[in-house]
Formats: sequence, structure tokens, C-alpha cells
Amino acid sequence: MSETSARLRAVGISGSPSATSKSRVLVEHALAQLEARGAATRLIDVATLPGDALLGRGSAAQVADALARVAEARIVVAGTPVYRATYSGLLKVFFDLLPQDGLVGKVGVPIVTGHGVAHSLAVDHGLRPLFASVGATLVANGVYATSEQFRDGKPEPGLCAAVERAVREAMALARAAID
Repeated sequence: MSETSARLRAVGISGSPSATSKSRVLVEHALAQLEARGAATRLIDVATLPGDALLGRGSAAQVADALARVAEARIVVAGTPVYRATYSGLLKVFFDLLPQDGLVGKVGVPIVTGHGVAHSLAVDHGLRPLFASVGATLVANGVYATSEQFRDGKPEPGLCAAVERAVREAMALARAAID
């Protein structure tokens, strides 16, 4: 493991109930880009975590491990489909488990997917405040994607470029904080 990847860790949080969701695809793309730039990465698929532990009605090693991975990360990518004009309940219950200042000193990358452009403000009115509520510094360019920007489950080049721009910004912010 290089010095960069030992110092710079990134975690992606998929807040979709679907294993084949478009938001998860974009989170995975962001993690691949971060890894290509020297970060050690890990994906947390909230839908696979034990429900009682997510709701605070018990504990589970998987949830404790996921929270520990977030605590170790310098970059946190969170992806969610739009539900009722904002992020998913799955993402919300996971963020509820983070300490009040759990993302202070971390860079957040918001990724939201929706059927059409009508929900594009979910990035600024949903995910940005969610990240800010636990102290994250956010990239200027969050990502919103519509169903039309995917072909056969794969993001179009322009959408990939938007994710890559957010990743470059996150890396720059994270590295500036390390130096």
C-alpha cells in the first residue's frame, strides 16, 4: 500500500434499496476514480445492513464496521435515489447513526439520481444539508443524474465526466487538508 492510500481513504455509501440502482452505479464509478487516484476505497451498501441495528434497536458488527469505515475516511461519497423529493430513508437512518460532528474534517460528495430534472434540487436542498449537519465540507459540484443519462444501466460519458469532476475536487480538498 502506498503512502497516499495509507493516508487517504474514501468510502462510498449507497442509500438505495436496490442493488442495481443508478445511484449505486455512480457511487461505484466515483470509488473507481478515487482508487485510480491512489485512495483506498470501500463501498457500504446500506440496504444489506441489519435493519434493527440501523434503527438503533440493537447492534450488529456490520453496522459498527460501516461506521468505523466512515470514521477512517477522508472522503465520503453518498449516493441516493430521490424519494419524496429528497434522499432515501435508508441513507437517513445511516446518517442518523453518525456522531453529531462525525464528518468534520471530511470531504463529502453528494450524488442523487431521479427520473427527471424536476428533482435536481434534491442535491442542494437534501444531501448538502444532510452532509453539513454532521460537519462535512462538500465539493462545489454535486452530481444529479436522470434516467435519460443511462443506457443499458451504464452512465453516459457526460455523466461520468460530472462524477470525475466531483472526485477531482474531493481529492484536491482532501489532499490540501493533509498537507
